[in-house]
Order: sequence, then C-alpha cells, then structure tokens
Amino acid sequence: MSASKTRWSSLGRTLLALAMTVGLAALALQAQSSDQPQTQQPPAKPQPAQDIPDAPSAVQPPPKPAFPEVPTGTKRGAEPIPFPGDNPQPPDQNKQDQDQDKAAPPPMPPVETVPAGSTPRNEINAADDLPKFVVKVNFVQVPVMVRTPDGRPVDGLLPKDFTVLENGKPQTLTYFTSDPFELSVAVVLDIGMADVALQKINQTYTALVGAFSPYDEVALYTYSSTVSQVSDFTGKPGKLTAVLNEMKLVRGHANGPPVLGGPLGPEGPTVNGLPVGGPPVQPVYTPPREAHVMNDAILRAALDLSKRERTRRKVIFVISDGREMGSRASYSGVLHLLQTRDIQVRAVVVDSGALPIFKQLDKFHLPDQGRTNNLTRYVKATCGALPLPELSRNAIEEAYAQIASEARNQYTLGYSPKPVTGASAYRAVEVQVHRKGLKVAAKDGYYAIPTAH
Repeated sequence: MSASKTRWSSLGRTLLALAMTVGLAALALQAQSSDQPQTQQPPAKPQPAQDIPDAPSAVQPPPKPAFPEVPTGTKRGAEPIPFPGDNPQPPDQNKQDQDQDKAAPPPMPPVETVPAGSTPRNEINAADDLPKFVVKVNFVQVPVMVRTPDGRPVDGLLPKDFTVLENGKPQTLTYFTSDPFELSVAVVLDIGMADVALQKINQTYTALVGAFSPYDEVALYTYSSTVSQVSDFTGKPGKLTAVLNEMKLVRGHANGPPVLGGPLGPEGPTVNGLPVGGPPVQPVYTPPREAHVMNDAILRAALDLSKRERTRRKVIFVISDGREMGSRASYSGVLHLLQTRDIQVRAVVVDSGALPIFKQLDKFHLPDQGRTNNLTRYVKATCGALPLPELSRNAIEEAYAQIASEARNQYTLGYSPKPVTGASAYRAVEVQVHRKGLKVAAKDGYYAIPTAH
C-alpha cells in the first residue's frame, strides 16, 4: 500500500504541474493576441436555415441595391450617387422620376422673330459687312457730306460733332454711322442731246460700270421726247455692260437747224436763176417738236426706286445737258415725291450745259430752249450738292467715280421726329458741324408722312 500511494502521489503532482503549464501558456497567448491587431477571419459557413438569394440570372438584370456599392461621389450609369447623410429614395421612386424626365423634355428658350429683310443673306458676300437697320415710318435719315474748303472729304467725325435742326429746333440723334451703304441707282441718260455729245458719253460707259460696287444694283433709263426703261435693277456688272454697249448704236439729235433753202434747198438746181427740170414743187416741211422730258424721266425713276429695299440708299444719276422742256410732270410735284421717299438726285452736266454762259439762259427763258436750272434745283434740294459740269471725256469719267463714292460714303444721321397727324407737311432740315471752316452738304428738308389713326 505504501508503494502504490507513493506512485499515485507522484502522478498527481505531475498532472498538476502539466495543468499549470498549460494555463500559463494560454495566458501568454491571450496577452500576445491583445497586443497585436486581429486578423479578419473568413465568414462562417451559413446554416441551411438562413435565407440565401438566388444566383444572378443571365436573362434579367440583378435587382438594384438600396445603397450603391461604389464609392460616394461617383455615378453608376445615369443615376446620381447620394452623399453621406442623404436619404436615399426607393428604387420605385427613382424609376418614376426617370420616366417623367423622358416624357417631359426641358422647355426650349424663347425665340425672337426677326423681321424679313433685316438679316444678312446666307451667302459669302462683301455686302454682309455693310450696316443694315430697320427704318421706321417716323424715322428721318439725313445723309451728310463734310468737306474742307478745298473740297476734300473729312473723316473721323463723331455724333457730338453734329447738330440737326428741324424747323429750327434741335433734334436728338438716335442713329449715327459713317459706314458705306448699298446703293440702288437709276441712271437716267439724255439721248436728246447733240449727237457729238452723246458719242462722247458712249466712250465713258466702262468707267460708269466701274464706279459701282458688286453689291450695288443699277437700272438704266433714257429720255428725249419720251421716257424708256432700258434695263431693270441688276447687280451684275456684265449685264449692265452689255446693255450699255447696245446704247452705243443710239444716235443723238442732229447738229444745227434743218436746211430749208440755199443752193441745195428744196428749190432744186437752177441755171442763170431759172429752174432746171420743170417748175419746182415746194415741199411742206414741219420740223419735229423738240422735247426734253427730264421731269418725267426723274419721276419714272423715282417711282421704281420707291419699290426697292428701304435699307438701301437710293440715287438717281442723271447724265444730261440740263434742259427741261415738254414734261407733263411739274418740278414741284416730282420734288415732293423725292423728298417723301428719301431719294437723292446726282448729275453730270455735259455739252452746252457745262458752259458757264448756259446757266444764264434760264433767267431769260428763251423760247424753244427750255429751262436749264431744274436739274440744279433737284440736286441741291435732295443732297445739298451741285451738278458736276464736265466737258472732256476724262473729266466725265472722274465725275462718275466721285458721285458714286460720295453717295455711298456719307455720314448718316437719324432721329425720330414728332408724328404728323394731319396732311403731309414740309419740314426744313439744317445740319451743323462744330468744326470751323468745314462745308456741309445735306438735303434741305423732307415731307413727313402722316401716321395712321
């Protein structure tokens, strides 16, 4: 018994020591695990009793999660990703909003309708650079030419340099420009001049075509005892050149009075004062009545110019010796139309009309000669200038270029006067320039158009 007790006592102490050793090892491992970060353990295998979703289908897309699985601040497809703290909307509400966005597109911005004719043409043309503006009924345009005392044009003036008086009262300028304008020109050619003068004009047609730009439009009229329109308004220089080339075949008035007597007169040849070949037969000769219907020609051109675009500057370009005789239209009636429709008259006076003494004939009003100052009065009243009297071919060609350049490159002042309620009334216009020594050329006035009630 003593020996067996001794063995069991020794075995107990051994087991106790082993238990203590295992306990100390467990405490050491626990202390070491608390000092170091814990490693993430793989998730435990789910139990069969839990609800496991089905595998994604290859036909239908997987359902969208309530919260996105991508980082905050990005987008998945077309859906915005909410930032932290936002309350997410349910999937059904998002889908409803998307359907409403597709069904109702965003409203279009308001579109302003531009009146026809106030926009540039849909083509590449130098005329697109020219200014265009809409002219109202109660709007007055005043083209102004400013020159130095020696006749040179003055550039660089500003609106503050001008004052416009209407019936003596200053007006408030609402428009000002020094840019060039498109021209609508009616060339009026007097074919009743002496033939030698008309043939000189025929040699200047090339310079006449070159005086206009490609974006101008030109029509040709002729007159003597009647008025004819040779060509309608065209902007093609080639067409205008062809028409003027045909005009070279037109002959002017015969030089000198008709021969009614003398050795080669209607009596026939004589020998020693006695007629040869029987008794002479006295013919009845009535010379045709000479007429220069300049008033009628300007009236016809003005009526056609009135139908052109209002944004163009309208000019009647007269080439004549200046005589007026036999017109049905009166000077005052034609001038009324010109000043109502804002049409300028420019002129080159040739042949006898370019002589200084010819201007004095109108004071005496010789019979069968007609009046000679109507053309001067037209030009001065509508643009404030004077006709250019030229005799030589070179001077006539230079006059073409000067007139076209001045008509196109003028200062244009504009203002809105008080409306007219009664009949058309004449209003005098005066333009003043606040610079010493400068000459101003502008129209004398206009006839105001009554406003509609």
